[in-house]
Amino acid sequence: MENQNENIRTIEINGIKLEVDLRTAKRIDQFKVGDNVKVLKKNGGNSFSVVAGVIIDFVNFKELPTIQIATFESDYFGSKIDFLNFNSKTEDIEICAVSEHELVLEKNRVIDKLNAEIEKEKNKIDELETKKRYFLEHFGKYFKDENV
Repeated sequence: MENQNENIRTIEINGIKLEVDLRTAKRIDQFKVGDNVKVLKKNGGNSFSVVAGVIIDFVNFKELPTIQIATFESDYFGSKIDFLNFNSKTEDIEICAVSEHELVLEKNRVIDKLNAEIEKEKNKIDELETKKRYFLEHFGKYFKDENV
């Protein structure tokens, strides 16, 4: 008869102790294109952050099958979408499924953030065009006929 205690392990995750039966413990994640995921990224040193992501493609390379993920980060300074490739050689990044009980990225919130970014960049372009007009009007006489 098998000793049950040999198969029971106590693990601690951030102060929470769990008993795990190694005979039945499995982690099997199933993903498909379009699934929302959480991405744990190492920021440097011992600092990590969790960002929202969505699987955009599975690339079945012979040597290194890869999952392509679009990540979305938003903070006080703005929003950004990055793309990362996740495979067996990827370091300092982990992914996990988003459970149905967790908040999924809100489409309207993301669109609002991106629209704000677009507006900010349009304002920068307008400012540069105004500076260019001012330069041509007021400093243009100092330069010979050059096409600008």
